[in-house]
Amino acid sequence: MDNLPNIDFERLDLPTQAKLEPVGSLNHPPRILMLYGSLRERSFSRFLTYEAARILEHFGADVKIFDPMALPMVGSVPETHPKVVELRELCLWSEGQVWCSPERHGAVTAVMKNQIDWIPLEQGAVRPSQGRTLAVMQVCGGSQSFNVVNTLRLLGRWMRMFTIPNQSSVPMAYKEFDDAGRMRPSAYYDRLVDVMEELYKFTLLLRGRTDYLTDRYSERSERARKAIDRQIGKL
Repeated sequence: MDNLPNIDFERLDLPTQAKLEPVGSLNHPPRILMLYGSLRERSFSRFLTYEAARILEHFGADVKIFDPMALPMVGSVPETHPKVVELRELCLWSEGQVWCSPERHGAVTAVMKNQIDWIPLEQGAVRPSQGRTLAVMQVCGGSQSFNVVNTLRLLGRWMRMFTIPNQSSVPMAYKEFDDAGRMRPSAYYDRLVDVMEELYKFTLLLRGRTDYLTDRYSERSERARKAIDRQIGKL
């Protein structure tokens, strides 16, 4: 132990395969929350989200899609606003999420970012997004781009989520959906199936294990220091 003098070995976990065994009740279908980033009546990000939801439901997921209409801008209303409460409760309920945004000016839309900004990193002693799986998707009006999915990946990491490797980017989305909003057969549709299949697999793989996977040495050490400070404060 002399070669690791900076480590508090009472707080250091030694990972084993046995510790990765799932815990808790896993009899319910995987719970997936889906967010999309447009308020337009003919919204291709909403169409893509609903198409993905149909695939996930076929796999057996319990899917809920949040409607961003009437969600106020962050900071403009109290956190007790009904739409804010609804979004946060859905985030806590979820085991996995799907984020889908159009690309606007080379980035995610304000509608998409506003939803993510309303989800706190911490809510009391709970982190609403930590440990959830995440799939990212985007729709483009022109040629294919990956600006949005790259930004969503960055945001997912910041929210401490497990973002799956695969992703969906649909260029010239107006060509890919029919008048009823259903996605036409194409390589882009096949890729969508790939992404949802991968999300479903990773959600099954990680659930019951996320508490252990997100338990960190630095946070255990900090909690121990705070406990000592509290005891000293009582003297």
